[in-house]
Amino acid sequence: MHNQPRYKPLAATDFFGDGRSARPVVEGTVPRGYLRIDQAHYTGKVDNQEVDYFPFEITRADLERGQQRYNINCSPCHSRIGDGNGMVVRRGFRQAASYHTDKLIKAPVGHFFDVMTNGFGAMPSYGSRIEPDDRWRVAAYIRVLQLSQNAALENVPADMRNELDKNPETPKAVQPVPQEPAR
Repeated sequence: MHNQPRYKPLAATDFFGDGRSARPVVEGTVPRGYLRIDQAHYTGKVDNQEVDYFPFEITRADLERGQQRYNINCSPCHSRIGDGNGMVVRRGFRQAASYHTDKLIKAPVGHFFDVMTNGFGAMPSYGSRIEPDDRWRVAAYIRVLQLSQNAALENVPADMRNELDKNPETPKAVQPVPQEPAR
């Protein structure tokens, strides 16, 4: 079993009529995990134009998942608020893009998906690290970050503005319980 007859990848052979040792894929088959009919869903583009919509409905659970994936994968460079001053940037790495520039605020959401998938500039590709649906969730969370940093009082519904004017009571600090010395 240790010393079996075999071919090196793509080596020539006279065993098969076409002279190839590597067998072609059977016509009409799609390898598992490669059926990607919805172009926008898997590339963020349609006819090479970035889309400005999400390929599925974004729910609160999707935003929470997007926040989680963002905090793990993106915040080290882009920071938790998306200003491009993450911990690795503060330690000398190249400045990351701020999501709060006019260019990125106006960018279609497919742009963020495409950059996560293929990388851009100094940013590497995260296509192999983040599943496509999670990349869309992260893009949705980036939109939330953009709204949070550029919100105006006029964007808050009138009935909710009163809540902003209230001064909530500041919670009192919890005093630590003194520990007995070890014996």
